[in-house]
Amino acid sequence: MQTLSHIKSLLAARGIAPRHALGQNFLHDHNQIRKLVERAGIRPGDTVLEIGPGTGALTVALIAAGARVIAAELDRDMCAIVTSEAARAIELPRPDGAPPAHEAFTLVEGDCLAGKHSISPAIAAALDGRPFTLVANLPYHAATPLMLNLLCDWPTCRGQFVTIQRDVADRLMAKPSSDAYGALSVMASLLADVGMISVLPPGCFWPAPKVTSAMIAIEPRAPRIPIDTQRLSAFLHRVFSMRRKQLGRILGDAVAWPEGVTRTMRPEQLSPGQLLELSRLAPAPESGPTAPPA
Repeated sequence: MQTLSHIKSLLAARGIAPRHALGQNFLHDHNQIRKLVERAGIRPGDTVLEIGPGTGALTVALIAAGARVIAAELDRDMCAIVTSEAARAIELPRPDGAPPAHEAFTLVEGDCLAGKHSISPAIAAALDGRPFTLVANLPYHAATPLMLNLLCDWPTCRGQFVTIQRDVADRLMAKPSSDAYGALSVMASLLADVGMISVLPPGCFWPAPKVTSAMIAIEPRAPRIPIDTQRLSAFLHRVFSMRRKQLGRILGDAVAWPEGVTRTMRPEQLSPGQLLELSRLAPAPESGPTAPPA
């Protein structure tokens, strides 16, 4: 695996520094990288999507595990570095069942998202319909829309095992009536089992971020609950944007209230199941662009 001194030397050799605007905080703690790969249950021949590989510390570990890695990187300098590091890793012994060298690593240069509501067509083409697992130290700015897109619209995604900001992890796992509970909590709870893998202090990264991070596992529920995710997302954004108001004030009186739900309750008091039922009974809002759940 890459050491911190090796990561620094890779950047120094090209006369570059980590770019704060791109959320470049490189995970160098070997124990945490190993923990993430093991929890993802990667087996030789599995297809893995990695977003924001940076210098390739996690990429190298995934290749060593025998994965077929499809990595998306926005920074051209990092693209050159991770391509070189992946090539070296492919030359090392890999387990039986690992893909041939020419299939072990694919780089997609560019943004992982096509706007806030869809995955990049280049990534879709690289995945080519294969089942895959997301394993990544996610850039903070892309984490929430990426995770939601995969959860809602990509049934071929077998799970997401990612490092994200601790506050986003808290929102994903939040329970009703807590401060962190909101639209993101509801969507995640209805579609997946979300669990904590590890909490990472800033010192696990270089440069050290100003926030604590967390590794989480998002594993889709099977069988999946039939949900109109677009309608539910729009509904959740609507009610949680006024989370302190009573439901009757937000939705009006032309609503058939589900059992156990009254017009005087507030959105944060309802369980994910109650909010799903209410979203199906409430009149649809006027059409227009829908913001992703916060």
